[in-house]
Amino acid sequence: MRIDDVADGLIGDDAASLGDDGKAAGFAFVLGEGRMLPEFETAARGMGAGETKTFELKFPDDYHGKEVAGKQASFTLKIAKVEEPRLPALDAEFAKALGVADGDLAKMRSEVRSNIEREVAKRVEARIKAQALQALLDATPLELPKSLVGMEAQQLVERATADLQARGMKPGQIPALSPAAFEDTAKRRVALGLVIGELARAESLQPKPAEVRALVEQEAQTYESPAEVVKWFYMQPQRLSEMEGVALEANVVKWALSKAKVVDKPVPFDELMKS
Repeated sequence: MRIDDVADGLIGDDAASLGDDGKAAGFAFVLGEGRMLPEFETAARGMGAGETKTFELKFPDDYHGKEVAGKQASFTLKIAKVEEPRLPALDAEFAKALGVADGDLAKMRSEVRSNIEREVAKRVEARIKAQALQALLDATPLELPKSLVGMEAQQLVERATADLQARGMKPGQIPALSPAAFEDTAKRRVALGLVIGELARAESLQPKPAEVRALVEQEAQTYESPAEVVKWFYMQPQRLSEMEGVALEANVVKWALSKAKVVDKPVPFDELMKS
């Protein structure tokens, strides 16, 4: 739906800019996506293009916009346009749109299957990795140096700030981020770093060049020109170092699984892809 007028506080950070009168025009949202408050979606549901509705809404007490949290407000909503998704025809033109130059549907299906199988393998691997690393943390209580935690938290603040800038936010628009908000994540990262480092030393788990290369090539397969991506990794010391870290974690996880009793458990596809 496209909204002509919506009051401040209802829309997220990616919404259209609001004027001084507390209105926004041309703002699009999808019913059921969760970007709007449930009461707002309820009011909008069933409305057609050109219709206007005024309704009352109470903001939750824990609403992120503290200036309106717990308050009652009146909204006027005008629908400019209503759209719905439609599945395209499964034909040669659709295949070409997905990058199959000759429009061969069998080739398209094969590529889609390969992509899905690759993504499923990555999700399963990520889930197993998370479980194995958490088991290592649970089995290794540590007294973490405050200085390391503080440094890691500050680095997380800098990364979050850089990410917001990369998404188009200007420096003056970025809220002040406190390292304290990242402390739990920082503690986990520091603890994992210490555990992985000690295991790598004690069990000789440092990855071999061939293992790093295999991971780089695996990552490159998700791009249109894998060979060029591989070259790019080896021309970027920082990126290659990150892949070496991934390879080390993989070796640690493999070692942990060799010491544990592993039980396979089927997971529904939708659940796996949402995780």
